[in-house]
Amino acid sequence: PAGAEAEPPGPGAIDLGAQSGRWAAFQERHRLSCEEAARLLLDAYEYRGLVKHTGGCHCGAVRFEVWASADLHVFNCNCSICTKKQNRHFIVPASRFKLLKGADNLTTYTFNTHCAQHTFCKTCGVQSFYTPRSNPDGYGIAPHCLDDGTVQTIITEDINGKEWEKAVKEHKTIRDMSKP
Repeated sequence: PAGAEAEPPGPGAIDLGAQSGRWAAFQERHRLSCEEAARLLLDAYEYRGLVKHTGGCHCGAVRFEVWASADLHVFNCNCSICTKKQNRHFIVPASRFKLLKGADNLTTYTFNTHCAQHTFCKTCGVQSFYTPRSNPDGYGIAPHCLDDGTVQTIITEDINGKEWEKAVKEHKTIRDMSKP
């Protein structure tokens, strides 16, 4: 109320000054705790131009969120495993990926160089993401495992995984796709 003295913030609290009312209204309007509101605003600032996609496996045991463009650049690889699994994926830095649940329900398959970590749900067998050989510091996300509503467009690029070393060496940007 006007003329009332505001209480000083408690330990660890931040004095928002004239923005206190706006902050409280924002939290109430979106039904968020202080921490949830702060996370939402920090994510929006740090991941400007990106959207938060959520997704997971078929049975729901594995769930994740990933910050990426609404316009996805998806790779269609013809290597032996991608062909068998029909693995199409887009690549993101590890810092933009968060496993929400199901770490204990994932199992991993590797072959050849054992660099790529093909993770999939133990229950339903769906690979919703994996660690690609081309970008071991990031994740390959299956766009068909994303929840509806956040993808605007998908552009698909074929990559010759049968000649993996040559294809990755000649590709101008694939190695940088997992860099923040």
